[in-house]
Amino acid sequence: MIYKTGKEWLAAGDKRVLLFGMSGLGKTHISNLLREAGGWFHYSVDYRIGTRYMGEHIADNFKREAMKVPLLRELLMTDSVHITSNITFNNLAPLSTYLGKPGDPAKGGVPFDEYLRRQEQHRVAEIAALLDTPTFIRRAEELYGYPNFVCDSGGSICEVIDTDNPGDPVLKALEASLLLVWIKGSETHREELIRRFDRAPKPIYYRPDMLRRLWAEYLAKEGKPENQVDPDAFLRFGYARLLDHRQPLYAAMAAHGVTVTAEEVAEVGSVSDFNTLIARALERRVEPT
Repeated sequence: MIYKTGKEWLAAGDKRVLLFGMSGLGKTHISNLLREAGGWFHYSVDYRIGTRYMGEHIADNFKREAMKVPLLRELLMTDSVHITSNITFNNLAPLSTYLGKPGDPAKGGVPFDEYLRRQEQHRVAEIAALLDTPTFIRRAEELYGYPNFVCDSGGSICEVIDTDNPGDPVLKALEASLLLVWIKGSETHREELIRRFDRAPKPIYYRPDMLRRLWAEYLAKEGKPENQVDPDAFLRFGYARLLDHRQPLYAAMAAHGVTVTAEEVAEVGSVSDFNTLIARALERRVEPT
């Protein structure tokens, strides 16, 4: 780890962290707080995925839909209109919309094979965006003069890192450059995340073996052909299982860094609070058991 103790963290002139954990537990909240306070560069992995690595896929999908409308088709064919996505750190809807949901096309679903293809595109893009992190650390300091750096990772980071492989290139690159910080939720947070997801299911990344298993199980349970599956119902079916699947993966990543709780993160209201929280987490790690 690049910081061994709380004292070392507090004394460091260049503080660099990667926040990871399930979406909805405070990663982007903390990242925004640090950026807005000044002196911190905010690197959003999902933003990088949606702009640098999947921007063309997203825009092409918009154009594909627009081509179904005669007026827009004519305008596109004559280069009279320009269609692009407007992704921001706090609005990643174009990326999630492109990732999509499998099932009934009348309910917004896409064929399962197409869903798998987009999932693979996301996997490749996420790995590339994570490997870009050290480059952005250098750029942040050399170009913009930011000594401190926060990497706001996506919830699926644990799906593209092989924690059983000590030589995993993504994990090695990240832990050599930043302090890995797991924001760990409680059982109460888990239940709230499930309730929130039930109200508004959002596209999500799965490891392909898990996704195929869940899809087969759901088809057998429902007794429906693929093109009649309710896309939102399938996502709800898999979400709690995904949360449980990711917990041990996050814990394995946290062995390379520190752990803070979502309750602790909710109490952070300033950069000073954040620095104290990380120092405390480092001290917990070095305390004898």
